[in-house]
Amino acid sequence: MHRRTVALFVSFAALLLAAATAGAASKAHQEFVYTLTNSPTGNAVAVFARADDGTLAPAGTVATGGLGTGANLGSQGSIIVDGHKLFAVNAGSNTISYFRVRHDGLVLQDTIGSGGIRPISLTTHGHVLYVLNAGSGDITGFTVRPDELAPLAGSTQPLGAGSAGPAQVSFSPNGRTLVVTEKASSTIDTYAVGDHGIAGAPIVNAAAGGTPFGFDFDKRGDVLTSDAAGSASSYAVAKNGSLSVISGAVATHQGAPCWLVTSNDGRYAYTANAAGGTISGFAVGHDGSLSLLDPSGATGNLGAGSHPLDEIVSRDGKFLHVLVDGTHMVGTFRIAHDGGLTWIGAAGTLPPGDVGLATS
Repeated sequence: MHRRTVALFVSFAALLLAAATAGAASKAHQEFVYTLTNSPTGNAVAVFARADDGTLAPAGTVATGGLGTGANLGSQGSIIVDGHKLFAVNAGSNTISYFRVRHDGLVLQDTIGSGGIRPISLTTHGHVLYVLNAGSGDITGFTVRPDELAPLAGSTQPLGAGSAGPAQVSFSPNGRTLVVTEKASSTIDTYAVGDHGIAGAPIVNAAAGGTPFGFDFDKRGDVLTSDAAGSASSYAVAKNGSLSVISGAVATHQGAPCWLVTSNDGRYAYTANAAGGTISGFAVGHDGSLSLLDPSGATGNLGAGSHPLDEIVSRDGKFLHVLVDGTHMVGTFRIAHDGGLTWIGAAGTLPPGDVGLATS
C-alpha cells in the first residue's frame, strides 16, 4: 500500500475510534430522570432520558415487582438513587424494590417487605437503607447487599407523634441522624444513628412552620423544610440529634409549598408550591438562613392547574426537574448562577397518582 494511502487510512481509523470513544463516553454519562407510576395493578419506574439542553424524552418503564396505590402518597423520597443503586416504594403491597442502574438500563435485584404498612419514603447512607412506613407509623432499616436487601435487626423505631401524617425520612449528610417530618402534628422527629446504622429512640422537635413536609440539607448539614401551611424553615442539628431553629417560617406567599430540594452547591433551595403552580427560590446563607430570591415568592411559574409536586436537581446541577401533577408530565427549569429559573418544557404521559423523582 502507498505510504500516503497508509497514513490517510490510519488517520481515518483514528477519527473513527475517537468518535466511537466519544459516543461511548457520552452514553456512559447520559443522565436519566425517574418517577413511579404508582399503579395499583403493577407499579413501575418510568424512565426519562435527559439531553444536554435539559429536555426530557420518555425512555420506557421497568416493573418494580410490587403494587402502587393509584393516589398521591403525600411524601418526598418515594424513589431515590444512590450511585448505581435505585430504590423505590411499593405502597400498595408494602414492599421496597432495589434496582441496579446500568448503562443499558435498570436491573431489578430484589423486592422485599418494608417491615411495616404503606412505605412512602426512603433514604440511604453507606450500606444502610431506611424506609418510612406511614401506615404503621415507624421507620425500619435494611442492609444493602450487592444483590439483595436484608432487614437490619433492632432498627425499627416508632414515629414520635404516632404516625401524624409523616412525609419524609432522610439521613443527615454525615449519616449520624435520621430526620422525619410529621405534617399533622407539625413536628420533626430526629433519631441518633449509632454503630451499624441502628437508630435510637425519636426526639420530637416542634416545627417552626405549620405542616412540615419535604426537606433537604445544606452543605453544613442544616435541615431545610417546606411548610405546607405557607413557608420554609431551617434548623441546625445538634450532636444528640435535636434541632434548633435558624430561620423560622419564611413565607413563600405561594400556596402549599410541600416539596423542597437544595441546589448541588447548597446555595439555593426550591419549594414546589402545589396550590400556587409555582416554584419558590431561596438563597441559603452560610449560617443556614433562608431568604426569598423574589419578593413575590414565584421564582418559577408552571401555570394555573399545574399542581407541581416532587422535585429533583440534576446530577450536574444545571436543571431542576419537577413532577407536574396537573398534566402528568415531568417538567424542567434551567438553574442560573444567581439561582433564577428558566422554563425549558415538559415531557411524558404519566398515569394519575404518579409519585417521586430521582436522577442518575
